Amino acid sequence: MIPLAFDYARPDTLDDAIALLAEKGEDASVLAGGHSLIPVMKVRLGAPEFLIDIGRLPELSYIRLDEAAGEVAIGAGTKHRDVVNSELLAAEVPLLPAVARTVGDPQIRARGTLGGTLAHADPAADLPAAVLALDGTVVLQGPRGKRSVPIGEFYTGVFTSVREPDELIVEIRIPRCGDRGWAYEKFTRRSNDWGIVGVAVSGDRIGLVNMGSTALRATATEQALAEGRPIAEAAALAAEGTEPPSDTHGTPEYRTHLVQVLTRRALETAHGQR
Repeated sequence: MIPLAFDYARPDTLDDAIALLAEKGEDASVLAGGHSLIPVMKVRLGAPEFLIDIGRLPELSYIRLDEAAGEVAIGAGTKHRDVVNSELLAAEVPLLPAVARTVGDPQIRARGTLGGTLAHADPAADLPAAVLALDGTVVLQGPRGKRSVPIGEFYTGVFTSVREPDELIVEIRIPRCGDRGWAYEKFTRRSNDWGIVGVAVSGDRIGLVNMGSTALRATATEQALAEGRPIAEAAALAAEGTEPPSDTHGTPEYRTHLVQVLTRRALETAHGQR
């Protein structure tokens, strides 16, 4: 199938894009890399009347160290490929480029953006769980200015978030990790598929992929680790408080088993026990 007819604009500046988004409101969708939006439009699950292309705005593509805040700032338009290849991210938040390397294939990583992935709010996506494990913050900008939302408060459900229709994700901020251990475990049918289940670990923070309607923390496991319980015992609690979906790839019971196994493996790697 092909998309329904739509109008298209490619603004030259971020301010122009925000003004256009405010003008068009809920009739508009934002196009960055296109790897989430275009497939939805092709099967007509989404039919925006107006597309605002922000994929070439240089203001949204950067990776910088904010020494004063102790954070790395990443422009929302930064491509997955650039996240993977960033020496700064490898040194300061190594989990993020490691997870980005598992997203799709080289063609997807060359077009898809970090901000686009977070905005799409797919609970089966890799990077929202990684940013959750890293205690990241999403910076939104709209006609009323900027606001920062902790990633744990950003998602409200499948494909939904607190982002208003006239706001854009403009930046992602992640605290420097220091010497914290990290790991990512992902189980797929094929190497470039969506994860049936994934587990991102940074220190003792654990983000889960595809275990509910949003990216989730494995809070019961985190609490068990804080109490000094063994990794195997803590990992067995990884599914507590989650609602794993049932689909053609697995039942909730199957995903519960997977998340326990993957959490144990990721924690063992992060804690240097593998």
